[in-house]
Amino acid sequence: MEVEVAQRGRARSLEEAAANLGIEPRAIVKSLVVKHPDGSFLFALIPGDRQISWPKLRGLLGVNRLSMPPADVALAATGYERGTITPLGSSTAWPVWADASISDRVSLGAGAHGLSAFVDAAELFAALGATVADISEPA
Repeated sequence: MEVEVAQRGRARSLEEAAANLGIEPRAIVKSLVVKHPDGSFLFALIPGDRQISWPKLRGLLGVNRLSMPPADVALAATGYERGTITPLGSSTAWPVWADASISDRVSLGAGAHGLSAFVDAAELFAALGATVADISEPA
């Protein structure tokens, strides 16, 4: 899988980050850390212009409750600070769930503030062994 790292500078919003990179917000993939009721975690990859659909994700996982952990817990689970989180190189290889609407070349966190990684979505999903499903809804 080819990964291109680009400097985008600090951004106060996803829209600003997209503008800095010269792409549409939907082409930025948010890497969200989700806490499973059993105490483990997973990554949910969501297009920038959408949000997690908690009912869809809970249904697919067969659980009644999921949550977003506090920033310090996400850091301990992944090795990355919020705003830099990526499933690539995470300190633990948590399962990855990717929204089915993600396609083509996308940008995601690169592990440090002000950096973005560009990858082909299909190659990313294959490399991560991602489960691809409808897990988002309009923001």
